[in-house]
Formats: sequence, C-alpha cells, structure tokens
Amino acid sequence: MPEAKAVTQSDGESAIYARVLLKISGEALMGDQAYGIDQKAVLRIANEVADAAGSGVQMCLVIGGGNIFRGLSAAEQGMERATADYMGMLATVMNALAMQNALESIGVETRVQSAIPMMSVCEPYIRRRAIRHLERNRTVIFAAGTGNPFFTTDTGAALRAAEMGCDALLKGTQVDGVYSADPKKEPDATRYDQLSYRDVLAQDLRVMDASAVSMMRDNQIPVIVFSIHEPGRLREVLAGSGVCTIISEAK
Repeated sequence: MPEAKAVTQSDGESAIYARVLLKISGEALMGDQAYGIDQKAVLRIANEVADAAGSGVQMCLVIGGGNIFRGLSAAEQGMERATADYMGMLATVMNALAMQNALESIGVETRVQSAIPMMSVCEPYIRRRAIRHLERNRTVIFAAGTGNPFFTTDTGAALRAAEMGCDALLKGTQVDGVYSADPKKEPDATRYDQLSYRDVLAQDLRVMDASAVSMMRDNQIPVIVFSIHEPGRLREVLAGSGVCTIISEAK
C-alpha cells in the first residue's frame, strides 16, 4: 500500500489520505422513501463525494443494494441463496449507475466497473484499469460486489480497498460511529472513538462482517465509520477530524 500523503483541500485544510474507498449502504440513497432511489438523496451524497474528489483525494466507491433488493432477506424467505445474492448484485449496479449520473451531472468524471460483466452499461472490473482511472482523478464506483454469491458488499468493499492500495476504507452509515449497541434502540449505548480490529471481532460489533474486518486487519487498512448524513463530515474525516470511529491495529 502506498504511503499516505497530505493533500491540500480547496479551503486550505489538508487531507491525510491520498486514496480512499467510500462504502455506503443502499439505504442511504432512499432519502425519506420506503424503498428505491431518491434523486435528491443521491445528489446530496454526490456533492459530498465531489467536494472530496475536487480536493485531490482519489476516490472510489462501493454502494450496497438494500434499497432495492436484499439477497439475504430473500433467501430467508425460501429463495435459493446464490440466486438471491446475484439479484442483490444487480441492485448494486443500478445504484452505481444512479450515483454515476449524479456525479457527472455536477462535473465529476466517473467510471462504473462491475464484477459481473455488463458491457452495454459499464466497464468490467479490471484492477489495473481502475487504478489508472484513479490516477487520472476519475471517481470509480465498484458494482456487483465480488461477483460471487455468499459475500456481502462490505467484503467486496474491503477487497477493492486492498486491491486499489487505499489508505483507508470509509464507511458512511446512518449514525456517527460505532456503538456498543444500536443507539436507535438503546439510547444509553456507548459510542467508541477508537477500536482495534480485535475489539470489533471479539465484541461482535457488526459494523462490518467478520471477513471484511479480517481483510482490513491483514492489509493494515484503517476503517473509519462516520455519518454519511452530516453535511461536510466526509471532508472532515479526510482531514483527520470530525466525529467518527477509527478501527485500526491496537497500539
């Protein structure tokens, strides 16, 4: 993994990461809707990404598909698991195309690469081509997970972050960090500022699945969990500030 370099942002604040992967859930694209894609929500997130990309930070994204189809939920209702997972991967491609459209509408050059080849709508995933896009300051959105059933988009994000040599994996969630329990259900839950990979696995905190956390530990890539709904928070996190939880190796 290349050494992180300070990147001066447009307001003079320095980002401490040169290349990052942003993982967001499909639910973040729903806005106030019960399901589907809310264009206003997509454009709001796109503006946050554009702000980061415009500062010189190389950005790649992975977006879940839970706003359209959840493979695991369908499998629990009797659908064959592999089929359900493939359908979920197709939902992530739809979300990736929606985000690409929003980003390009505000002037951010973007490429979508799918682990399931769909030559008519996006590029196939090719590692060296993706790295070249990043080097040319294009935002790359990785779709269709790993291309294999039985793996979550968290694992797909961890895999791509390692392959791209990212300095950090940023996970934009519905809350402002990692808690000991769901803060929406348990108001007294403890919020953590820092955790080790071992803490996350041992306490089964479920911020990411175990295979994704283990992959980040093995590649020494920190995971930063923050609220994707707070305006300007992504920029703050890239500068090493802002409310978030940092998951890294224990010191």
